[in-house]
This record gives sequence, structure tokens and C-alpha cells, in this order.
Amino acid sequence: MEVHNVTAGAATFTCNAYLAVGDRTVLVDAGAMDDVVEVVREHTDHLDAVVLTHQHGDHVAQLDAVCEAFDDPDCYAYGDHPRRTHAITDGDDLVVGDERFEVVYTPGHAADHVSLVSGTSLFSGDVVVHDDGAFDYGSFGRTDMAGQSRERLIESIRTLLERTPDTAEHMYAGHGETFHGDVHDVIETALARAEKREPKYPDE
Repeated sequence: MEVHNVTAGAATFTCNAYLAVGDRTVLVDAGAMDDVVEVVREHTDHLDAVVLTHQHGDHVAQLDAVCEAFDDPDCYAYGDHPRRTHAITDGDDLVVGDERFEVVYTPGHAADHVSLVSGTSLFSGDVVVHDDGAFDYGSFGRTDMAGQSRERLIESIRTLLERTPDTAEHMYAGHGETFHGDVHDVIETALARAEKREPKYPDE
């Protein structure tokens, strides 16, 4: 599966938005970068669907622009949204690129958060990331803001660990770098850190 981070190098704060090109060309999150539509067009002139991991502003700010530019592709989301055409829930199957992914409900960082798991790949949104400003290997979404829960996030990481196969070797997270290698080890590291229940950032 050919995956491009179409918000890489953005000057403004945004999530990583991933374009999976294949049998079903899908954008996972829309990001908040002003010219994301132009970058998507560098790789494809057609978008079958957009899948939202969750609806924080850095993940959906450009959703309207993307949908308008690509003639209203299918939009999959757990939480309600004016652009949503398909509600998804835990256990659903979605084709992204050339692979079939299982939807895993992973709240804690956001009440509507989902991750996507296949035999080889994980789109983890913000529940688990490879590296960020807090940790260089195996980090997790912040839970210090209103409506967030560290305890619920820990449950979600445990669930994700159980449902991510040992064969997974590509992790596309909402922030930080794409990871290629032992995805299970990254999730286990993130879980161990989250379970310490210490503030992720010193100013929390």
C-alpha cells in the first residue's frame, strides 16, 4: 500500500494526514494545513473516502475544503459531523488503499477516537504515537484537557495492543514520524509509560 503524509512539513500546527493510494484511495484525517488539497492532488485526482480518527481541530479543519475539492467523497467517522456519510463503530471493516482494516474504538484522548488495524499496518491517530515532544519511542495522546481521561486511554491502548497482530510493521500516527518495525513493541512501550500515570508534559 502506498501511503503519503500529505501534511509533512506544514508551517502551521496540524495532525499527520495520510493519503493511502490503491484500490480505494482514502485520506485518513484531513489535517489543518491550508494547502492540503494541493498536496493530495500531487498524488491523485480522485478521492474515494475520508476516514476521521477523531474530530479535534488539527484533524478536521480542512475537511470541508477536501470534500468540496473532491466532489464529496464518502466520509467515515465515529462521532456525528455534518460531512459524515457513514457512521463507524468498533469492529467495523474498512478498505483503505489496498488493505482491509478493522475499526478499533480507542477513546481517552477524544471521546470519538478510533484506530484502524490491518494485518500489516496501524493508523493510530493520537492514542499511540512513535515519537513526539515528550518521548522518542512509544508515546501516547495527551489527557490533561477537558473531556479527556488517562484511565480510559490506558484501557484503549490495552485494547489496541490485543487487536493489533504481531505482523503489523507500519504505524501511521497522528503526530511524529511514521514508524516501520515492531509496532507491538511501540504500543507496549506507550502503555507502560501511560500506566505510570505521570504528567506527559511538565506543565500539566
